[in-house]
Amino acid sequence: MGSDDEVMPDGAPAIRVTAMPADTNPYGDVFGGWLMSQMDLAAGSVASRHSGGRAVTIAVDGMTFHRPVLVGDEVSVYAKLVSVGRTSMKVDVEAWRRARNNDDTCRVTRATFTFVAVGEDRQPRRVPGLMDNQG
Repeated sequence: MGSDDEVMPDGAPAIRVTAMPADTNPYGDVFGGWLMSQMDLAAGSVASRHSGGRAVTIAVDGMTFHRPVLVGDEVSVYAKLVSVGRTSMKVDVEAWRRARNNDDTCRVTRATFTFVAVGEDRQPRRVPGLMDNQG
């Protein structure tokens, strides 16, 4: 496992995927953009489920890549809704890697994604409060 300050989130990941050669640079490390897109997919799923429809990414805060992801690694992305505004939602996201041939895991990055719920007209729409969809 990772260091003492790294505790895997509770529950199942929103997304789990294996890093493939097409997702990597010539040195075999996964592109940061690929990892960010996996995190955006996971966060978007949480935001859409909470808002009951379309939600679009408007910001990503605090993303720092701490460790590389290598080809063949299993990447698990955990996403949790942490705050809700009138039309917006913030989702904390963590990406963890597990080496293909053992159980060693570590967090590779985390960030907060902000979404706005939009209607069919692509204009912002109200979302339920944080407590409205829990329980």
